[in-house]
Amino acid sequence: MKNPSSFEEAVSRLEAVIARMESGEEDLDKTVASFEEGRRLLSFCQEKLAAAERKVEILVRGADGKAAAVPFEENLPGLVDDK
Repeated sequence: MKNPSSFEEAVSRLEAVIARMESGEEDLDKTVASFEEGRRLLSFCQEKLAAAERKVEILVRGADGKAAAVPFEENLPGLVDDK
């Protein structure tokens, strides 16, 4: 199956895969194929979310009281960098 073109498409397809699997109407081979497709879609979603997270900016207040945009970092020790 082709790769999704967007996060939203991947989520929609993943929901459909889950519904098929939960229905219990697929035979074993189809269930395994659905599981594999679900894993690919989940991986795609995780990659898209990670990329979006890297782009997020957090607005913080500097020492002067003005808002400043700083890049989001996973291990941000505090909201204001004292450097």
